[in-house]
Amino acid sequence: MKFCSECGKPVVHRVPEGDNLPRHICEHCDIIHYQNPKLVVGCLPVWNEQVLLCKRAIEPSYGLWTLPAGFMENQETLEQAALRESREEANANLEIENIYSIISLPHINQIYVLYRAKLLDLDFYAGSESLEVQLFNEDEIPWEQLAFKTIKKTLKHFFADRKQGHFSVHNSVVSERNRLGQQTD
Repeated sequence: MKFCSECGKPVVHRVPEGDNLPRHICEHCDIIHYQNPKLVVGCLPVWNEQVLLCKRAIEPSYGLWTLPAGFMENQETLEQAALRESREEANANLEIENIYSIISLPHINQIYVLYRAKLLDLDFYAGSESLEVQLFNEDEIPWEQLAFKTIKKTLKHFFADRKQGHFSVHNSVVSERNRLGQQTD
């Protein structure tokens, strides 16, 4: 950030009084511009023994599979964002059951919140951000063609929980790769 969005004057990057992190500060109008993580919200739609996945029609990860999810908008609740993203990407009619997966990605300033949801009917179809949508049994999941580690992690937990007959909330961190290219989480 180089200029204040309030007055257009240049900003400085320093720790404001009473804070402990550097922030973009406009010394002209005294506005502190906070930059906080983005919330990615979505659903893990379930129909009987199957889960609904979307093949991405947008970057990043064009052509790879994911759960219906995306960035939360202002003035939405988590549930509203999850249902909206599911409608946008899969035109899916869902009933949210509970928060299922919370995954922090501090290296890219994102937090994923995924709900377990019941697919209410089979009238789903690809939205503008999806090439196709499809139901998969566990043994049909295209594991090597999943778009994001967060999705793979959530699906692995889901199938393990289902086998145990108990669904709990999973809270985890996906870290960036270290200098040698090895995953640190």
